[in-house]
Amino acid sequence: MDDLERLFHAYHAPLVRYLTRRMGDRDVAEELAQETFVRALRHAPLTNERAWLFAVATNLVRDTARRESRDRQRLLRLRAETDIAVDPEPLGVERVQEQAFARRAVDALAERDRLALLMKEEGLDYHEIAAALGLSVGSVGTTLSRARRRLVDAYESLQRERAAQEGSDVA
Repeated sequence: MDDLERLFHAYHAPLVRYLTRRMGDRDVAEELAQETFVRALRHAPLTNERAWLFAVATNLVRDTARRESRDRQRLLRLRAETDIAVDPEPLGVERVQEQAFARRAVDALAERDRLALLMKEEGLDYHEIAAALGLSVGSVGTTLSRARRRLVDAYESLQRERAAQEGSDVA
């Protein structure tokens, strides 16, 4: 088994899970994971391969987000120019709505907090998270602790907003 095949078998599933959580779309996550391994083929990681793979994947997420933002802006301009109304599809399943709600709470976090939590969820240790995010190992625990607290605060704040909206809708 060659080195890339070993990397793929060891890290593909956790990398796709991380990217799916980060992007909210498994198909996009699969594409980004594939590109991560292509880059590993071109530039074999010399140290801490898992942290290297997650750092590359994180950079690809940033690039994708920038590209999507530009595309969104272009579509908004086009929509404004043509005055076409686009109705969002209603979400019929309560579970899907709750997942979207939780995702909003995660997205409300600062990027470093969000990435640290997602990497920890994928089983990266403090050394790997530190390497991937450019932090000191000693600050990872503090970062994770604060990120968890901020996530709870963001989620509770969103719940309060939703309850207030539902209360005003009823009135």
